Amino acid sequence: MTELFLIAEIGGRAVAIAADQVESVVDIGVVTPVPRADPRVKGLAALRSRVVTVINSCVALGLPCPGDAARRAVITPIDGHPYAMLVEGVEDVAAYEVQPLTSGVALSAGWKSVATSVIEHRGEPALVVDLRALVPGLAAAA
Repeated sequence: MTELFLIAEIGGRAVAIAADQVESVVDIGVVTPVPRADPRVKGLAALRSRVVTVINSCVALGLPCPGDAARRAVITPIDGHPYAMLVEGVEDVAAYEVQPLTSGVALSAGWKSVATSVIEHRGEPALVVDLRALVPGLAAAA
């Protein structure tokens, strides 16, 4: 089945995000840390007169973070709340043929928790990720 995906980069890897999970892509400004928040939560940011929770995607996946280089974010609404998922870059939106994950694909625990399927992007496999699985407290439900 062909679906529309946003291609982004997380942890140096191209990933596909279903277009229906994407509200917008923005550059994040000042992020205010939240005391005692889960390490995956980088903090809160103001975006178009509303507050969004900023999720550090690399931390959520257990990957080394590129420092503060990730200033782009994919905004996704989850249960009526806006979340900004930090990514290193955004490439394109296009239609791709979705393939199931096979049992022979070896993924780290972080990727395994968010990957739902795979697409072929520029001749290479790219994981289709569920952004909901990056949010603390919702990861188990996803």
